[in-house]
Amino acid sequence: MSNRLDSRSLLLFLAVADALSFRQAAETLHLSQPPLSRAIRELEQRLGTRLFDRNTKGVTLTPAGAKLLPYARNLAKLLREAEAALTTPGLPADLRLGLTSAVEPAWFRGLEQRVQETHPGTVVSIFSDTSPRLIRQLRAGKLDAAFIALPTDAYGLDVRELDRLPMIVAIPSSHELAKRRKVGLADLAGERIFWFERARQPAFYDYCQTVFFRHGFIPTKLKEPLDHHVLLGDVARGRGIALLPKSFSALRRAGVVYKSLIEGEELSVGIGLASPADRPGVREIVAAAAEANRRL
Repeated sequence: MSNRLDSRSLLLFLAVADALSFRQAAETLHLSQPPLSRAIRELEQRLGTRLFDRNTKGVTLTPAGAKLLPYARNLAKLLREAEAALTTPGLPADLRLGLTSAVEPAWFRGLEQRVQETHPGTVVSIFSDTSPRLIRQLRAGKLDAAFIALPTDAYGLDVRELDRLPMIVAIPSSHELAKRRKVGLADLAGERIFWFERARQPAFYDYCQTVFFRHGFIPTKLKEPLDHHVLLGDVARGRGIALLPKSFSALRRAGVVYKSLIEGEELSVGIGLASPADRPGVREIVAAAAEANRRL
């Protein structure tokens, strides 16, 4: 008789090992107990060793059974992953998609149309908010996926980074720094900097503070207006300087010039796609739409 293992026998073994009861394992597998007991005996005969000790007190694993158990668990995990990869579910009829208000990359535009074109019948609703609020909506089941700024605390969710934008400096065009090709954090010492409150984006705020500390940069902070058009108006009037993700350079405003930071991507914001871990289909489809828009 062949001593080779097969997936069915290992899964039956795993069910009994988890329950330590042939009756309970049979109920879980929707089998009657005699065929299950017979299958385990045949497996033991093929392997030439007992996997379970059976007595009036119950069922226990033998040393051989305990040795086989982690391999059976790994097999079951691989089979689940393979099934998920091959049977990726489609989108819900109403896809609720969040967009962070922290960045405005060009490829955000038209995402809903892109998804609807490739998946007719799906209606996409877009919700814009801060990344922490989008995370809370995802955890509450009120969103299917969301594009968030990184870093953000997204514990328990699947997050895939799709893009990274260096921070740039928005300077009044009349300012002496406006003549520079690039500006460093050291050049901004003593300047008034518009900056967001930590409650809006705690993880990103702390990340930026770490970079500032590394460079000995202690900015004089002004409360940043929530509306970026209002912010740029304040910059144009000379009230202060702003550090913004590079995507905002597309917002043209008379009296404002944008300069790259010498620190480059050391001070940058990521864009990630967050979704529940059990929604691989939604994640893959939305990520594909975002990538298609980025290539335009």
